[in-house]
Amino acid sequence: MMGNRDRGRLVWNHSTHVSGLIPVLERLLARETAVRTVTPGVIGRSKGRVPKLQLRVSVPIRGGFKVIARSGKTVQEVFVLTELSQQALEAALARSLDS
Repeated sequence: MMGNRDRGRLVWNHSTHVSGLIPVLERLLARETAVRTVTPGVIGRSKGRVPKLQLRVSVPIRGGFKVIARSGKTVQEVFVLTELSQQALEAALARSLDS
């Protein structure tokens, strides 16, 4: 059984999030011990519309990656501190979205 020390943490900086994002991030944290911290960031509006939640690894940051979450016309930055490679993080995000 995993203790809380084995799991990463989800930081709540904002009261609003892209629709469906939080459950996906919680599944990512539950499955990937290499993910230390997930912090949803700035939320905004985008041009165009996507029918369902999409997560795309954007750029490397110190200690991890910036991920862009899109749903409908809403976009949100998500900062993931992890030891995973970009390809491993993309695969983990895809598994979390599919569940």
